[in-house]
Amino acid sequence: MRLFPRSFLWRTILMVLVPLIVAQIIVANAFFGNHWARVHATMARTMSGEIVAMLNLLDSGNDAAVATMARDTGINISVNEKLNRPKRTSNFSREAGLLAADLKAKIKGPVNVYVDRGNRLLFVDVPRDDRIITFATALKNVYSTSTEVFIIWLAGSILIVSVLVAPFIILHTRSIRRIARAANKFGRGLDDPNFVPSGSRETRDAARALITMKERLNRYNRTRTDMLNAVSHDLKSPLARMRLAVETGPADADVLLRDIDRMSEMVDGYLAFARGEVPEIEQETTLPPMLTRIARDAAGDKKIAMNFPEEPALFYARPGALARAFGNITENAARYAKRKIEITEQDKAEYVEITIDDDGVGIPADKRADALRPFVRLDTARGAHTGGTGLGLSIAQTTIENHGGQLFLEDSPLGGLRVRVVLPI
Repeated sequence: MRLFPRSFLWRTILMVLVPLIVAQIIVANAFFGNHWARVHATMARTMSGEIVAMLNLLDSGNDAAVATMARDTGINISVNEKLNRPKRTSNFSREAGLLAADLKAKIKGPVNVYVDRGNRLLFVDVPRDDRIITFATALKNVYSTSTEVFIIWLAGSILIVSVLVAPFIILHTRSIRRIARAANKFGRGLDDPNFVPSGSRETRDAARALITMKERLNRYNRTRTDMLNAVSHDLKSPLARMRLAVETGPADADVLLRDIDRMSEMVDGYLAFARGEVPEIEQETTLPPMLTRIARDAAGDKKIAMNFPEEPALFYARPGALARAFGNITENAARYAKRKIEITEQDKAEYVEITIDDDGVGIPADKRADALRPFVRLDTARGAHTGGTGLGLSIAQTTIENHGGQLFLEDSPLGGLRVRVVLPI
Protein backbone atom coordinates (compact mmCIF):
# COMPACT_ATOMS: atom_id res chain seq x y z
CA MET A 1 0.00 0.00 0.00
CA ARG A 2 1.44 3.38 -1.02
CA LEU A 3 1.28 5.91 1.83
CA PHE A 4 2.19 8.99 -0.22
CA PRO A 5 0.81 9.97 -3.63
CA ARG A 6 3.19 10.07 -6.57
CA SER A 7 1.79 13.30 -7.97
CA PHE A 8 3.74 16.46 -7.07
CA LEU A 9 0.42 18.32 -6.88
CA TRP A 10 -1.04 16.10 -4.16
CA ARG A 11 2.27 15.87 -2.34
CA THR A 12 2.44 19.67 -2.21
CA ILE A 13 -1.16 19.90 -1.01
CA LEU A 14 -0.38 17.38 1.73
CA MET A 15 2.75 19.32 2.70
CA VAL A 16 0.60 22.43 3.17
CA LEU A 17 -2.52 20.95 4.75
CA VAL A 18 -1.09 18.27 7.04
CA PRO A 19 1.14 20.66 9.05
CA LEU A 20 -1.75 23.15 9.20
CA ILE A 21 -4.19 20.55 10.52
CA VAL A 22 -1.68 19.15 13.02
CA ALA A 23 -0.81 22.66 14.27
CA GLN A 24 -4.47 23.56 14.76
CA ILE A 25 -5.18 20.31 16.60
CA ILE A 26 -2.21 20.90 18.89
CA VAL A 27 -3.31 24.47 19.59
CA ALA A 28 -6.91 23.40 20.18
CA ASN A 29 -5.89 20.65 22.61
CA ALA A 30 -3.09 22.48 24.39
CA PHE A 31 -4.71 25.87 24.79
CA PHE A 32 -8.41 25.85 24.06
CA GLY A 33 -8.94 22.40 25.57
CA ASN A 34 -7.71 23.59 28.97
CA HIS A 35 -9.56 26.86 28.53
CA TRP A 36 -12.87 25.14 27.81
CA ALA A 37 -12.39 22.74 30.71
CA ARG A 38 -11.85 25.63 33.14
CA VAL A 39 -14.81 27.59 31.75
CA HIS A 40 -17.20 24.61 31.97
CA ALA A 41 -16.00 23.71 35.45
CA THR A 42 -16.59 27.30 36.62
CA MET A 43 -20.06 27.42 35.05
CA ALA A 44 -20.96 24.06 36.62
CA ARG A 45 -19.79 25.14 40.07
CA THR A 46 -21.71 28.42 39.79
CA MET A 47 -24.91 26.66 38.72
CA SER A 48 -24.63 23.98 41.39
CA GLY A 49 -24.00 26.63 44.04
CA GLU A 50 -27.12 28.52 43.01
CA ILE A 51 -29.23 25.35 43.02
CA VAL A 52 -27.94 24.29 46.46
CA ALA A 53 -28.62 27.79 47.82
CA MET A 54 -32.21 27.71 46.58
CA LEU A 55 -32.71 24.21 48.02
CA ASN A 56 -31.55 25.46 51.41
CA LEU A 57 -33.93 28.42 51.19
CA LEU A 58 -36.79 26.06 50.30
CA ASP A 59 -35.97 23.85 53.26
CA SER A 60 -36.05 26.89 55.57
CA GLY A 61 -39.45 27.97 54.13
CA ASN A 62 -38.18 31.26 52.69
CA ASP A 63 -40.19 31.08 49.46
CA ALA A 64 -39.93 34.80 48.74
CA ALA A 65 -36.13 34.70 48.73
CA VAL A 66 -36.23 31.63 46.46
CA ALA A 67 -38.48 33.42 43.98
CA THR A 68 -36.22 36.49 43.94
CA MET A 69 -33.09 34.42 43.47
CA ALA A 70 -34.69 32.33 40.71
CA ARG A 71 -35.71 35.48 38.87
CA ASP A 72 -32.22 36.99 39.19
CA THR A 73 -30.38 33.84 38.09
CA GLY A 74 -32.76 32.92 35.24
CA ILE A 75 -33.65 29.58 36.79
CA ASN A 76 -37.26 28.34 36.73
CA ILE A 77 -38.27 26.28 39.81
CA SER A 78 -41.19 23.88 39.94
CA VAL A 79 -42.28 21.27 42.48
CA ASN A 80 -43.92 18.12 41.17
CA GLU A 81 -45.13 14.88 42.67
CA LYS A 82 -44.31 12.87 39.55
CA LEU A 83 -42.53 13.57 36.25
CA ASN A 84 -42.48 11.71 32.94
CA ARG A 85 -38.72 11.69 32.31
CA PRO A 86 -36.63 9.50 29.98
CA LYS A 87 -35.09 6.43 31.58
CA ARG A 88 -31.63 7.58 30.55
CA THR A 89 -30.32 10.67 32.26
CA SER A 90 -27.69 13.13 31.00
CA ASN A 91 -25.59 12.84 34.16
CA PHE A 92 -22.55 11.74 32.19
CA SER A 93 -23.00 13.86 29.08
CA ARG A 94 -20.32 16.37 27.99
CA GLU A 95 -22.76 19.23 28.63
CA ALA A 96 -24.01 18.32 32.10
CA GLY A 97 -21.52 15.79 33.48
CA LEU A 98 -19.60 18.30 35.58
CA LEU A 99 -22.81 19.84 36.97
CA ALA A 100 -24.25 16.47 37.96
CA ALA A 101 -21.05 15.40 39.70
CA ASP A 102 -20.72 18.69 41.59
CA LEU A 103 -24.40 18.64 42.71
CA LYS A 104 -24.16 15.07 43.98
CA ALA A 105 -21.10 15.98 46.01
CA LYS A 106 -22.81 19.01 47.59
CA ILE A 107 -26.32 17.62 48.13
CA LYS A 108 -25.15 14.18 49.24
CA GLY A 109 -28.18 12.70 47.50
CA PRO A 110 -29.56 11.66 44.13
CA VAL A 111 -29.64 14.16 41.29
CA ASN A 112 -30.94 13.59 37.76
CA VAL A 113 -29.94 15.94 34.94
CA TYR A 114 -31.64 15.99 31.54
CA VAL A 115 -30.52 17.90 28.46
CA ASP A 116 -32.98 18.94 25.76
CA ARG A 117 -30.56 19.64 22.91
CA GLY A 118 -33.32 20.55 20.47
CA ASN A 119 -34.57 23.43 22.63
CA ARG A 120 -31.18 24.06 24.26
CA LEU A 121 -32.62 23.58 27.77
CA LEU A 122 -31.33 21.91 30.95
CA PHE A 123 -33.46 20.26 33.67
CA VAL A 124 -32.19 19.26 37.11
CA ASP A 125 -34.49 16.99 39.18
CA VAL A 126 -33.75 16.75 42.89
CA PRO A 127 -35.98 14.21 44.75
CA ARG A 128 -37.02 15.43 48.23
CA ASP A 129 -39.28 13.20 50.35
CA ASP A 130 -42.45 12.62 48.26
CA ARG A 131 -41.87 15.38 45.76
CA ILE A 132 -39.44 16.32 43.00
CA ILE A 133 -37.97 19.80 42.80
CA THR A 134 -37.08 20.72 39.21
CA PHE A 135 -34.68 23.50 38.22
CA ALA A 136 -34.91 24.50 34.55
CA THR A 137 -32.54 26.88 32.77
CA ALA A 138 -30.97 27.55 29.41
CA LEU A 139 -28.20 25.14 28.41
CA LYS A 140 -25.85 28.06 27.67
CA ASN A 141 -25.72 28.83 31.42
CA VAL A 142 -23.91 25.52 31.99
CA TYR A 143 -22.24 24.65 28.70
CA SER A 144 -20.46 27.02 26.31
CA THR A 145 -21.30 26.38 22.67
CA SER A 146 -18.08 28.09 21.55
CA THR A 147 -16.52 24.61 21.40
CA GLU A 148 -18.54 23.61 18.37
CA VAL A 149 -18.17 27.06 16.86
CA PHE A 150 -14.39 26.90 17.20
CA ILE A 151 -14.26 23.44 15.62
CA ILE A 152 -16.34 24.75 12.71
CA TRP A 153 -13.93 27.68 12.33
CA LEU A 154 -10.99 25.27 12.36
CA ALA A 155 -12.50 23.25 9.54
CA GLY A 156 -13.50 26.42 7.73
CA SER A 157 -10.01 27.91 7.96
CA ILE A 158 -8.53 24.71 6.51
CA LEU A 159 -11.04 24.88 3.67
CA ILE A 160 -10.26 28.56 3.02
CA VAL A 161 -6.51 27.90 2.98
CA SER A 162 -7.05 24.98 0.60
CA VAL A 163 -9.08 27.13 -1.79
CA LEU A 164 -6.49 29.92 -1.72
CA VAL A 165 -3.41 27.69 -2.03
CA ALA A 166 -4.72 25.21 -4.60
CA PRO A 167 -4.56 27.59 -7.64
CA PHE A 168 -0.94 28.51 -6.89
CA ILE A 169 0.05 24.86 -6.49
CA ILE A 170 -1.76 23.94 -9.72
CA LEU A 171 0.04 26.73 -11.62
CA HIS A 172 3.36 25.62 -10.16
CA THR A 173 2.85 21.98 -11.07
CA ARG A 174 1.65 23.00 -14.54
CA SER A 175 5.00 24.72 -15.16
CA ILE A 176 6.83 21.57 -14.05
CA ARG A 177 4.67 19.42 -16.35
CA ARG A 178 5.55 21.74 -19.25
CA ILE A 179 9.23 21.25 -18.51
CA ALA A 180 8.73 17.48 -18.43
CA ARG A 181 6.89 17.50 -21.77
CA ALA A 182 9.53 19.72 -23.36
CA ALA A 183 12.35 17.51 -22.02
CA ASN A 184 10.60 14.47 -23.44
CA LYS A 185 10.37 16.13 -26.87
CA PHE A 186 13.96 17.32 -26.73
CA GLY A 187 15.09 13.82 -25.82
CA ARG A 188 13.42 12.47 -28.97
CA GLY A 189 15.13 15.06 -31.13
CA LEU A 190 11.98 17.16 -31.58
CA ASP A 191 11.51 20.88 -31.03
CA ASP A 192 8.87 22.60 -28.92
CA PRO A 193 8.45 26.16 -30.26
CA ASN A 194 5.66 26.94 -27.77
CA PHE A 195 7.80 26.12 -24.74
CA VAL A 196 8.42 29.33 -22.79
CA PRO A 197 9.86 29.49 -19.25
CA SER A 198 7.05 30.22 -16.79
CA GLY A 199 6.20 29.81 -13.12
CA SER A 200 8.37 30.65 -10.13
CA ARG A 201 11.90 31.95 -10.47
CA GLU A 202 13.39 28.54 -9.72
CA THR A 203 11.11 26.86 -12.25
CA ARG A 204 11.99 29.45 -14.91
CA ASP A 205 15.68 28.91 -14.16
CA ALA A 206 15.20 25.16 -14.66
CA ALA A 207 13.36 25.78 -17.94
CA ARG A 208 16.09 28.11 -19.20
CA ALA A 209 18.72 25.55 -18.20
CA LEU A 210 16.81 22.94 -20.20
CA ILE A 211 16.74 25.21 -23.26
CA THR A 212 20.45 25.91 -22.87
CA MET A 213 21.16 22.20 -22.59
CA LYS A 214 19.16 21.55 -25.75
CA GLU A 215 21.10 24.23 -27.63
CA ARG A 216 24.39 22.77 -26.46
CA LEU A 217 23.35 19.27 -27.49
CA ASN A 218 22.28 20.56 -30.89
CA ARG A 219 25.61 22.34 -31.24
CA TYR A 220 27.40 19.16 -30.15
CA ASN A 221 25.58 17.15 -32.82
CA ARG A 222 26.30 19.79 -35.46
CA THR A 223 29.93 19.80 -34.39
CA ARG A 224 30.27 16.07 -34.80
CA THR A 225 28.68 16.28 -38.24
CA ASP A 226 30.97 19.17 -39.20
CA MET A 227 33.96 17.20 -37.96
CA LEU A 228 33.13 14.21 -40.15
CA ASN A 229 32.60 16.49 -43.14
CA ALA A 230 35.86 18.33 -42.43
CA VAL A 231 37.84 15.11 -42.06
CA SER A 232 36.47 13.87 -45.37
CA HIS A 233 37.10 17.16 -47.16
CA ASP A 234 40.45 18.21 -45.67
CA LEU A 235 42.16 14.85 -45.93
CA LYS A 236 41.05 14.09 -49.45
CA SER A 237 42.90 17.05 -50.99
CA PRO A 238 46.44 16.24 -49.71
CA LEU A 239 45.89 12.52 -50.31
CA ALA A 240 44.86 13.23 -53.90
CA ARG A 241 47.95 15.40 -54.43
CA MET A 242 50.21 12.72 -52.95
CA ARG A 243 48.63 10.02 -55.13
CA LEU A 244 48.94 12.18 -58.23
CA ALA A 245 52.60 12.95 -57.47
CA VAL A 246 53.41 9.25 -57.03
CA GLU A 247 51.49 8.10 -60.11
CA THR A 248 52.78 10.76 -62.53
CA GLY A 249 56.47 10.34 -61.81
CA PRO A 250 59.12 10.81 -59.17
CA ALA A 251 57.50 12.52 -56.20
CA ASP A 252 59.05 15.60 -54.65
CA ALA A 253 59.96 14.62 -51.09
CA ASP A 254 59.54 18.18 -49.79
CA VAL A 255 56.03 18.43 -51.23
CA LEU A 256 55.07 15.07 -49.77
CA LEU A 257 56.47 16.04 -46.37
CA ARG A 258 54.51 19.32 -46.38
CA ASP A 259 51.30 17.42 -47.15
CA ILE A 260 52.09 14.86 -44.44
CA ASP A 261 52.77 17.64 -41.90
CA ARG A 262 49.53 19.33 -42.87
CA MET A 263 47.59 16.09 -42.47
CA SER A 264 49.24 15.43 -39.09
CA GLU A 265 48.27 18.91 -37.92
CA MET A 266 44.67 18.40 -38.98
CA VAL A 267 44.44 14.93 -37.41
CA ASP A 268 45.91 16.23 -34.14
CA GLY A 269 43.34 19.02 -34.12
CA TYR A 270 40.47 16.64 -34.78
CA LEU A 271 41.59 14.26 -32.04
CA ALA A 272 42.04 17.11 -29.54
CA PHE A 273 38.58 18.40 -30.31
CA ALA A 274 37.00 14.93 -30.15
CA ARG A 275 38.59 14.16 -26.77
CA GLY A 276 37.36 17.42 -25.27
CA GLU A 277 38.68 18.71 -21.96
CA VAL A 278 40.66 16.49 -19.61
CA PRO A 279 38.92 16.22 -16.17
CA GLU A 280 40.41 18.82 -13.84
CA ILE A 281 39.75 19.93 -10.26
CA GLU A 282 38.70 23.54 -9.73
CA GLN A 283 41.26 25.71 -7.95
CA GLU A 284 41.59 29.29 -6.78
CA THR A 285 42.69 31.17 -9.87
CA THR A 286 43.81 34.67 -10.84
CA LEU A 287 44.08 35.55 -14.52
CA PRO A 288 46.97 38.07 -14.86
CA PRO A 289 49.84 35.55 -14.37
CA MET A 290 48.19 33.11 -16.76
CA LEU A 291 47.46 35.76 -19.41
CA THR A 292 50.98 37.22 -19.12
CA ARG A 293 52.58 33.84 -19.70
CA ILE A 294 50.28 33.04 -22.63
CA ALA A 295 50.86 36.45 -24.24
CA ARG A 296 54.63 36.12 -23.90
CA ASP A 297 54.60 32.70 -25.57
CA ALA A 298 52.19 33.62 -28.38
CA ALA A 299 53.19 37.19 -29.22
CA GLY A 300 56.18 36.57 -31.44
CA ASP A 301 57.20 39.89 -32.96
CA LYS A 302 53.88 41.60 -32.10
CA LYS A 303 53.68 44.32 -29.47
CA ILE A 304 51.47 43.38 -26.51
CA ALA A 305 49.91 45.83 -24.01
CA MET A 306 48.40 44.39 -20.83
CA ASN A 307 46.07 46.21 -18.42
CA PHE A 308 45.32 44.37 -15.19
CA PRO A 309 43.82 45.56 -11.87
CA GLU A 310 46.17 46.04 -8.91
CA GLU A 311 44.31 43.38 -6.93
CA PRO A 312 42.86 40.93 -9.48
CA ALA A 313 39.78 38.91 -8.59
CA LEU A 314 40.28 35.47 -7.11
CA PHE A 315 37.77 32.83 -8.16
CA TYR A 316 37.47 29.07 -8.58
CA ALA A 317 38.14 27.65 -12.06
CA ARG A 318 39.96 24.90 -13.93
CA PRO A 319 43.22 26.73 -14.69
CA GLY A 320 44.46 24.23 -17.26
CA ALA A 321 41.29 24.46 -19.32
CA LEU A 322 41.19 28.26 -19.07
CA ALA A 323 44.84 28.44 -20.12
CA ARG A 324 44.08 26.42 -23.26
CA ALA A 325 41.07 28.61 -24.04
CA PHE A 326 42.94 31.93 -23.62
CA GLY A 327 45.91 30.41 -25.42
CA ASN A 328 43.75 29.71 -28.46
CA ILE A 329 42.28 33.22 -28.39
CA THR A 330 45.68 34.91 -27.94
CA GLU A 331 47.37 32.79 -30.62
CA ASN A 332 44.51 33.63 -32.95
CA ALA A 333 44.98 37.35 -32.24
CA ALA A 334 48.76 37.10 -32.69
CA ARG A 335 48.35 35.26 -36.00
CA TYR A 336 46.17 37.95 -37.57
CA ALA A 337 47.39 41.10 -35.81
CA LYS A 338 49.52 43.52 -37.83
CA ARG A 339 51.58 45.02 -35.04
CA LYS A 340 49.70 45.23 -31.73
CA ILE A 341 47.65 43.13 -29.27
CA GLU A 342 46.02 44.51 -26.14
CA ILE A 343 44.77 42.37 -23.21
CA THR A 344 42.60 43.99 -20.52
CA GLU A 345 40.93 42.63 -17.37
CA GLN A 346 38.11 44.44 -15.57
CA ASP A 347 36.75 43.06 -12.29
CA LYS A 348 33.08 43.58 -11.43
CA ALA A 349 31.08 42.58 -8.37
CA GLU A 350 29.83 39.31 -9.84
CA TYR A 351 32.04 38.64 -12.84
CA VAL A 352 35.42 39.17 -14.51
CA GLU A 353 35.60 40.61 -18.01
CA ILE A 354 38.64 40.03 -20.23
CA THR A 355 39.07 41.65 -23.64
CA ILE A 356 41.71 40.65 -26.19
CA ASP A 357 42.07 43.17 -29.05
CA ASP A 358 44.15 43.04 -32.22
CA ASP A 359 44.73 45.47 -35.07
CA GLY A 360 44.22 42.92 -37.83
CA VAL A 361 41.58 42.76 -40.53
CA GLY A 362 38.88 41.64 -38.10
CA ILE A 363 35.81 39.53 -38.90
CA PRO A 364 32.65 40.92 -40.54
CA ALA A 365 29.66 41.03 -38.19
CA ASP A 366 27.63 38.67 -40.39
CA LYS A 367 30.33 35.99 -40.21
CA ARG A 368 31.15 36.01 -36.51
CA ALA A 369 28.66 33.26 -35.71
CA ASP A 370 30.36 31.05 -38.30
CA ALA A 371 33.77 31.90 -36.82
CA LEU A 372 32.71 30.18 -33.57
CA ARG A 373 31.67 27.02 -35.38
CA PRO A 374 34.28 24.25 -35.41
CA PHE A 375 36.11 23.39 -38.63
CA VAL A 376 35.11 26.69 -40.23
CA ARG A 377 37.86 28.91 -41.69
CA LEU A 378 36.82 32.33 -42.93
CA ASP A 379 39.07 32.61 -45.93
CA THR A 380 37.65 35.94 -47.07
CA ALA A 381 38.25 37.59 -43.71
CA ARG A 382 41.36 35.84 -42.48
CA GLY A 383 43.35 34.25 -45.25
CA ALA A 384 43.82 30.53 -45.75
CA HIS A 385 47.58 31.05 -45.76
CA THR A 386 47.47 31.27 -41.98
CA GLY A 387 46.60 27.56 -41.70
CA GLY A 388 44.71 26.00 -38.80
CA THR A 389 41.73 23.71 -38.63
CA GLY A 390 39.15 26.25 -37.52
CA LEU A 391 38.93 24.81 -33.97
CA GLY A 392 40.62 27.47 -31.83
CA LEU A 393 37.70 29.78 -31.10
CA SER A 394 35.21 26.89 -30.93
CA ILE A 395 37.25 25.09 -28.27
CA ALA A 396 37.69 28.38 -26.36
CA GLN A 397 33.95 29.07 -26.44
CA THR A 398 33.12 25.57 -25.17
CA THR A 399 35.61 25.91 -22.30
CA ILE A 400 34.31 29.36 -21.31
CA GLU A 401 30.69 28.13 -21.35
CA ASN A 402 31.66 25.10 -19.24
CA HIS A 403 32.85 27.61 -16.63
CA GLY A 404 29.45 29.34 -16.75
CA GLY A 405 30.75 32.26 -18.81
CA GLN A 406 30.23 33.71 -22.27
CA LEU A 407 32.45 34.60 -25.25
CA PHE A 408 31.64 37.47 -27.64
CA LEU A 409 33.23 38.62 -30.91
CA GLU A 410 33.10 42.40 -31.38
CA ASP A 411 34.78 45.26 -33.19
CA SER A 412 38.06 46.30 -31.61
CA PRO A 413 39.01 49.96 -31.07
CA LEU A 414 42.39 48.96 -32.55
CA GLY A 415 40.66 48.28 -35.86
CA GLY A 416 40.63 44.48 -35.79
CA LEU A 417 38.74 41.90 -33.71
CA ARG A 418 37.87 42.08 -30.02
CA VAL A 419 37.25 38.82 -28.16
CA ARG A 420 35.38 39.60 -24.94
CA VAL A 421 35.16 36.89 -22.28
CA VAL A 422 32.88 37.14 -19.22
CA LEU A 423 33.50 34.69 -16.36
CA PRO A 424 31.35 34.56 -13.17
CA ILE A 425 33.12 34.94 -9.86
